[in-house]
Amino acid sequence: MSKTKEEYLSLYEELLGFVPPKINHRVSLGLEVAPETLDAVEAMREKVMYPDALDIKTAQMILFACLLTNLAPAAKIHAIAAKRAGATREELHAVAGLAFLFRGLSAFNNGAQIINEVFSGDETIG
Repeated sequence: MSKTKEEYLSLYEELLGFVPPKINHRVSLGLEVAPETLDAVEAMREKVMYPDALDIKTAQMILFACLLTNLAPAAKIHAIAAKRAGATREELHAVAGLAFLFRGLSAFNNGAQIINEVFSGDETIG
């Protein structure tokens, strides 16, 4: 049986302090049209997002790096989660530096902007 919308979204609230709009849309639509698919997707996401071998901060910093390397807007979501899990500006800056090695200055610039926004309290997405 599917979880309720509130049960799905509470995981994001706990990690981020809010629910990003795209996630809210995905959960709402999934519950309406394909609850079994939503269950499967969320179970897999939860399994890989919280690996036993990594703490939350480390996992979120890795996700931040991966998404910076792809210049994906969701990088900010994982920077927020990393900060909430205890990551410092210096740690996230080092992660942005690693992304620079494989994506170049655009990733480093994007990372710096995201880090400055997140640490100034701007947690708007999109």
